[in-house]
Amino acid sequence: MTVLPSSPRSPLKLGLLGGTFNPIHNGHLAIAGEVRDRLQLDRVLFIPAGDPPHKEDRSLAPAAARYEMVRLAIADTPSFELSDIEVRRKGKSYSIDTVRTLKQQVGPTTDLYFIIGLDAFLDIHHWRAPLELLQLCRFVVVPRPGHSYRSLAAISLLPPLDHQALAQLDRGAVPRLDISIPSCQTIICLSISLCPVSASEIRQRVRRGQSLANLLPPPVESFILQHQLYQEDTDRTDV
Repeated sequence: MTVLPSSPRSPLKLGLLGGTFNPIHNGHLAIAGEVRDRLQLDRVLFIPAGDPPHKEDRSLAPAAARYEMVRLAIADTPSFELSDIEVRRKGKSYSIDTVRTLKQQVGPTTDLYFIIGLDAFLDIHHWRAPLELLQLCRFVVVPRPGHSYRSLAAISLLPPLDHQALAQLDRGAVPRLDISIPSCQTIICLSISLCPVSASEIRQRVRRGQSLANLLPPPVESFILQHQLYQEDTDRTDV
C-alpha cells in the first residue's frame, strides 16, 4: 500500500473496501467507484482477506491468488489502491486490527471511510470492539439484495431512527441518510443501485464452463482460467 500524503489544510479521504474478493468482480468495482464519486474520496483501498487458520471451504481461492486478481482488476484505475495487510497477517483477522494499523500508517489528518454492505453492518454489534471502530472511521453502508435499511432500527448501538426516513432510503426517494452517534463518527447510508453480480454465481459459471462476459474484468477472467480456479467448488453464497 502506498502511504498517502496529507495536508493540514485538506484532510485526505480514504475509502476502505475489504472482503474475500473470491473473485473480485464488476459489482465490487462499481460500488467502489460510485462511493468514491458520491463522497468525493481521494482513494479507495481494497483489502483482500487472508486465508482462515483452519481452511475448510474449498470454494475460497488462496489469498495470494485473490490478491493478484484484485491487483489486475484495479491496475488501470489510479484512485484504487491495494493493501496486503490482511493477507500477511497470521491467524484470524479482525477489522479493528486492520483499521488501527491503517490509522497509524496514514496519520490523523486522513479520514477513513469503511465501505460495507448492509447485510454485514447489521451484524456489527457482534464484531470485536464495534464502538472503537465507529470512533476511528466513518462507516459507509450500501444496500444488499434481500435486506432493508429499516432493519437498522433494531441495532442497539444506534440511536432511535426515523422509520419513514429509512423507508425513503429503501425506495431510493432520498440519496443518503446520515446517522450521528455521540462520540462516534457519522454513519453514511447510501441509496445506490443493487449489485446484480455475485461471486458465488461467477464461481458456479466457471465450474459449469459458462460465459463470464461482463461479470468481471477480462484480466481477472484470464487469471481464473489460466490457474484453473473454482473448478471444484463446494460453494456458499457471498458477494
